Amino acid sequence: MSYYEEVGNYYDKDAVDFEQRYWKNPVLQRIRQSFREEVKQLPFRRALEIGFGPGFDLIHFARIFPEAEVCGLDVSQEMVQLAQQKIDAHALANARVGQGSVEHITEQFPETSFDLIYVFFGALNTVEDIERAFECLSDRLEEGGRMVLTFVNKWYLQGMLIELLKGRPVQAFSRLKKVWGGYSPTEFLASRCYSPAEIGRCAERVGLKLFTHSGYSIFSPAWYYHGLNRRLPGRLRQAAWDLDRRIADGPLGGLGEYVLYDLRKKGSK
Repeated sequence: MSYYEEVGNYYDKDAVDFEQRYWKNPVLQRIRQSFREEVKQLPFRRALEIGFGPGFDLIHFARIFPEAEVCGLDVSQEMVQLAQQKIDAHALANARVGQGSVEHITEQFPETSFDLIYVFFGALNTVEDIERAFECLSDRLEEGGRMVLTFVNKWYLQGMLIELLKGRPVQAFSRLKKVWGGYSPTEFLASRCYSPAEIGRCAERVGLKLFTHSGYSIFSPAWYYHGLNRRLPGRLRQAAWDLDRRIADGPLGGLGEYVLYDLRKKGSK
Protein backbone atom coordinates (compact mmCIF):
# COMPACT_ATOMS: atom_id res chain seq x y z
CA MET A 1 0.00 0.00 0.00
CA SER A 2 1.39 3.43 -0.94
CA TYR A 3 1.81 6.22 1.58
CA TYR A 4 -1.07 8.24 0.16
CA GLU A 5 -3.33 5.19 0.21
CA GLU A 6 -2.57 4.88 3.93
CA VAL A 7 -3.34 8.56 4.50
CA GLY A 8 -6.54 8.29 2.44
CA ASN A 9 -7.69 5.22 4.38
CA TYR A 10 -7.01 7.01 7.66
CA TYR A 11 -9.28 9.90 6.70
CA ASP A 12 -11.84 7.62 5.06
CA LYS A 13 -12.41 6.04 8.47
CA ASP A 14 -12.39 9.46 10.14
CA ALA A 15 -14.92 10.96 7.71
CA VAL A 16 -17.93 9.26 9.32
CA ASP A 17 -18.01 11.37 12.50
CA PHE A 18 -15.53 14.13 11.54
CA GLU A 19 -18.18 16.82 11.23
CA GLN A 20 -19.99 15.82 14.41
CA ARG A 21 -16.78 16.07 16.43
CA TYR A 22 -15.93 19.39 14.81
CA TRP A 23 -19.21 21.06 15.75
CA LYS A 24 -18.62 20.06 19.37
CA ASN A 25 -15.24 21.80 19.48
CA PRO A 26 -15.48 25.61 19.79
CA VAL A 27 -11.68 26.01 19.76
CA LEU A 28 -11.43 24.48 16.29
CA GLN A 29 -14.35 26.58 15.10
CA ARG A 30 -12.74 29.78 16.29
CA ILE A 31 -9.40 28.98 14.68
CA ARG A 32 -11.08 28.05 11.39
CA GLN A 33 -12.91 31.36 11.32
CA SER A 34 -9.64 33.21 11.85
CA PHE A 35 -8.06 31.25 8.97
CA ARG A 36 -11.02 32.19 6.78
CA GLU A 37 -10.67 35.88 7.58
CA GLU A 38 -7.09 35.76 6.30
CA VAL A 39 -8.29 34.34 2.98
CA LYS A 40 -11.21 36.75 2.65
CA GLN A 41 -8.80 39.69 2.57
CA LEU A 42 -7.35 38.43 -0.72
CA PRO A 43 -9.08 39.05 -4.05
CA PHE A 44 -9.07 35.97 -6.28
CA ARG A 45 -10.60 34.57 -9.45
CA ARG A 46 -9.71 30.89 -9.02
CA ALA A 47 -8.72 29.26 -5.74
CA LEU A 48 -7.44 25.82 -4.86
CA GLU A 49 -7.82 24.16 -1.47
CA ILE A 50 -5.56 21.23 -0.56
CA GLY A 51 -7.04 18.84 2.01
CA PHE A 52 -10.60 20.17 2.12
CA GLY A 53 -12.01 17.37 4.31
CA PRO A 54 -15.82 17.37 4.28
CA GLY A 55 -15.78 20.71 2.45
CA PHE A 56 -16.36 23.22 5.24
CA ASP A 57 -14.25 25.98 3.69
CA LEU A 58 -14.54 25.13 0.01
CA ILE A 59 -18.33 25.38 0.24
CA HIS A 60 -18.10 28.53 2.36
CA PHE A 61 -15.91 30.39 -0.13
CA ALA A 62 -17.82 29.13 -3.17
CA ARG A 63 -21.05 30.50 -1.67
CA ILE A 64 -19.75 33.93 -0.61
CA PHE A 65 -17.70 34.45 -3.78
CA PRO A 66 -20.09 33.24 -6.52
CA GLU A 67 -18.12 35.00 -9.28
CA ALA A 68 -14.95 33.05 -8.41
CA GLU A 69 -14.11 29.39 -8.99
CA VAL A 70 -13.12 27.25 -6.02
CA CYS A 71 -11.40 23.89 -6.60
CA GLY A 72 -10.35 21.31 -4.06
CA LEU A 73 -8.08 18.29 -3.78
CA ASP A 74 -8.19 15.69 -0.99
CA VAL A 75 -6.60 12.23 -0.63
CA SER A 76 -9.72 10.72 0.97
CA GLN A 77 -12.44 9.39 -1.32
CA GLU A 78 -14.95 9.59 1.53
CA MET A 79 -14.16 13.28 2.08
CA VAL A 80 -14.49 13.93 -1.65
CA GLN A 81 -17.94 12.34 -1.61
CA LEU A 82 -19.04 14.38 1.41
CA ALA A 83 -17.89 17.61 -0.21
CA GLN A 84 -19.53 16.72 -3.53
CA GLN A 85 -22.82 16.10 -1.75
CA LYS A 86 -22.65 19.62 -0.31
CA ILE A 87 -21.79 21.09 -3.72
CA ASP A 88 -24.79 19.34 -5.24
CA ALA A 89 -27.10 20.29 -2.38
CA HIS A 90 -26.21 23.98 -2.77
CA ALA A 91 -26.11 23.78 -6.59
CA LEU A 92 -22.67 25.39 -6.67
CA ALA A 93 -21.61 25.57 -10.30
CA ASN A 94 -18.40 27.36 -9.28
CA ALA A 95 -17.01 24.52 -7.11
CA ARG A 96 -15.08 21.42 -8.22
CA VAL A 97 -13.39 18.67 -6.21
CA GLY A 98 -11.03 15.81 -7.04
CA GLN A 99 -9.19 13.05 -5.23
CA GLY A 100 -5.43 13.14 -4.86
CA SER A 101 -2.52 14.72 -3.08
CA VAL A 102 -0.63 17.86 -3.98
CA GLU A 103 1.34 16.00 -6.65
CA HIS A 104 -1.93 15.33 -8.52
CA ILE A 105 -3.01 18.94 -9.10
CA THR A 106 -2.26 18.87 -12.82
CA GLU A 107 -3.89 15.46 -13.22
CA GLN A 108 -7.12 16.56 -11.53
CA PHE A 109 -7.19 20.13 -12.87
CA PRO A 110 -5.30 20.06 -16.19
CA GLU A 111 -4.32 23.36 -17.80
CA THR A 112 -5.62 25.20 -14.75
CA SER A 113 -3.72 27.84 -12.80
CA PHE A 114 -4.73 29.55 -9.57
CA ASP A 115 -4.26 33.00 -8.14
CA LEU A 116 -4.93 31.72 -4.61
CA ILE A 117 -4.00 28.44 -2.93
CA TYR A 118 -4.92 27.77 0.69
CA VAL A 119 -4.44 24.91 3.15
CA PHE A 120 -6.08 24.79 6.56
CA PHE A 121 -5.17 22.60 9.56
CA GLY A 122 -2.00 21.05 8.24
CA ALA A 123 -2.88 18.97 5.19
CA LEU A 124 0.70 19.46 3.95
CA ASN A 125 2.03 17.76 7.08
CA THR A 126 1.02 14.53 5.34
CA VAL A 127 2.93 14.78 2.07
CA GLU A 128 5.78 12.49 1.06
CA ASP A 129 8.19 15.30 0.23
CA ILE A 130 7.54 18.84 1.44
CA GLU A 131 10.00 20.39 -1.02
CA ARG A 132 8.31 18.59 -3.91
CA ALA A 133 4.93 19.74 -2.57
CA PHE A 134 6.07 23.37 -2.68
CA GLU A 135 7.26 22.87 -6.26
CA CYS A 136 3.84 21.50 -7.27
CA LEU A 137 2.01 24.38 -5.62
CA SER A 138 4.30 27.03 -7.07
CA ASP A 139 3.98 25.55 -10.57
CA ARG A 140 0.20 26.01 -10.50
CA LEU A 141 0.25 29.43 -8.82
CA GLU A 142 0.04 32.41 -11.14
CA GLU A 143 2.64 35.17 -11.05
CA GLY A 144 1.59 37.54 -8.30
CA GLY A 145 -0.57 34.83 -6.73
CA ARG A 146 -0.93 34.20 -3.02
CA MET A 147 -0.79 31.19 -0.73
CA VAL A 148 -2.25 30.92 2.75
CA LEU A 149 -0.78 27.74 4.20
CA THR A 150 -1.23 26.46 7.75
CA PHE A 151 0.95 23.76 9.27
CA VAL A 152 1.00 21.75 12.47
CA ASN A 153 4.06 23.35 14.04
CA LYS A 154 7.18 21.52 15.22
CA TRP A 155 7.92 23.85 18.13
CA TYR A 156 4.64 23.82 20.07
CA LEU A 157 6.14 24.92 23.39
CA GLN A 158 2.96 24.95 25.51
CA GLY A 159 2.09 21.41 24.39
CA MET A 160 5.58 20.19 25.30
CA LEU A 161 5.27 21.70 28.77
CA ILE A 162 1.79 20.27 29.34
CA GLU A 163 2.88 16.78 28.33
CA LEU A 164 5.98 17.00 30.56
CA LEU A 165 3.78 18.03 33.51
CA LYS A 166 1.65 14.97 32.77
CA GLY A 167 4.76 12.83 32.98
CA ARG A 168 4.68 11.97 29.27
CA PRO A 169 8.10 12.90 27.85
CA VAL A 170 7.69 10.76 24.72
CA GLN A 171 4.52 12.63 23.75
CA ALA A 172 6.09 15.95 24.74
CA PHE A 173 8.80 15.67 22.11
CA SER A 174 7.12 13.47 19.51
CA ARG A 175 6.87 16.37 17.04
CA LEU A 176 10.62 16.68 16.93
CA LYS A 177 11.01 13.20 15.46
CA LYS A 178 11.47 12.68 11.74
CA VAL A 179 8.06 10.96 11.67
CA TRP A 180 5.22 12.20 13.86
CA GLY A 181 2.22 9.96 14.52
CA GLY A 182 -0.57 12.54 14.33
CA TYR A 183 -3.15 13.49 16.94
CA SER A 184 -4.99 10.22 17.48
CA PRO A 185 -3.85 8.20 20.54
CA THR A 186 -4.93 4.94 18.83
CA GLU A 187 -4.42 5.45 15.06
CA PHE A 188 -0.90 6.19 13.81
CA LEU A 189 -0.68 8.61 10.88
CA ALA A 190 2.85 8.99 9.55
CA SER A 191 3.41 12.72 9.14
CA ARG A 192 5.96 15.41 9.85
CA CYS A 193 5.91 18.71 11.70
CA TYR A 194 7.80 21.72 10.33
CA SER A 195 9.35 24.80 11.87
CA PRO A 196 8.92 28.31 10.44
CA ALA A 197 12.56 28.21 9.31
CA GLU A 198 11.97 25.00 7.32
CA ILE A 199 8.86 26.41 5.65
CA GLY A 200 10.70 29.63 4.85
CA ARG A 201 13.51 27.74 3.13
CA CYS A 202 11.09 25.65 1.04
CA ALA A 203 9.20 28.75 -0.02
CA GLU A 204 12.31 30.68 -1.00
CA ARG A 205 13.66 27.80 -3.06
CA VAL A 206 10.62 27.86 -5.39
CA GLY A 207 10.42 31.64 -5.73
CA LEU A 208 7.86 32.40 -3.02
CA LYS A 209 8.25 35.31 -0.64
CA LEU A 210 7.18 34.83 2.95
CA PHE A 211 5.57 38.05 4.09
CA THR A 212 4.19 37.00 7.47
CA HIS A 213 3.65 34.01 9.68
CA SER A 214 1.10 33.92 12.46
CA GLY A 215 0.83 31.48 15.38
CA TYR A 216 -2.25 29.91 16.92
CA SER A 217 -2.71 28.32 20.37
CA ILE A 218 0.44 29.88 21.77
CA PHE A 219 -0.99 30.45 25.26
CA SER A 220 -4.57 29.44 24.49
CA PRO A 221 -4.75 25.62 24.91
CA ALA A 222 -4.91 23.58 21.71
CA TRP A 223 -8.21 22.13 20.56
CA TYR A 224 -7.44 18.59 21.77
CA TYR A 225 -6.89 19.65 25.41
CA HIS A 226 -10.61 19.25 26.02
CA GLY A 227 -10.46 19.04 29.80
CA LEU A 228 -8.21 22.05 30.18
CA ASN A 229 -10.37 24.16 27.87
CA ARG A 230 -13.52 23.17 29.75
CA ARG A 231 -12.02 24.04 33.14
CA LEU A 232 -10.75 27.47 32.14
CA PRO A 233 -13.25 30.28 32.90
CA GLY A 234 -14.65 31.95 29.80
CA ARG A 235 -12.94 35.27 30.54
CA LEU A 236 -9.57 33.53 30.91
CA ARG A 237 -10.04 31.66 27.62
CA GLN A 238 -10.86 34.94 25.91
CA ALA A 239 -7.85 36.66 27.47
CA ALA A 240 -5.55 33.86 26.26
CA TRP A 241 -6.99 34.12 22.75
CA ASP A 242 -6.60 37.90 22.72
CA LEU A 243 -3.00 37.60 23.93
CA ASP A 244 -2.26 35.06 21.20
CA ARG A 245 -3.59 37.37 18.49
CA ARG A 246 -1.49 40.28 19.78
CA ILE A 247 1.77 38.31 19.69
CA ALA A 248 0.92 35.95 16.79
CA ASP A 249 3.03 37.73 14.18
CA GLY A 250 6.09 38.11 16.41
CA PRO A 251 8.80 35.65 17.43
CA LEU A 252 6.50 33.85 19.89
CA GLY A 253 4.11 33.07 17.04
CA GLY A 254 6.52 30.37 15.94
CA LEU A 255 5.80 28.47 19.17
CA GLY A 256 2.09 27.88 18.55
CA GLU A 257 0.18 24.71 17.77
CA TYR A 258 -0.45 25.91 14.21
CA VAL A 259 1.39 28.48 12.15
CA LEU A 260 -0.24 30.28 9.22
CA TYR A 261 2.04 31.50 6.42
CA ASP A 262 1.22 34.29 3.95
CA LEU A 263 3.27 33.55 0.83
CA ARG A 264 3.40 35.54 -2.41
CA LYS A 265 4.84 34.60 -5.77
CA LYS A 266 7.28 36.98 -7.39
CA GLY A 267 5.51 39.64 -9.38
CA SER A 268 3.15 40.60 -6.54
CA LYS A 269 3.43 44.07 -5.07
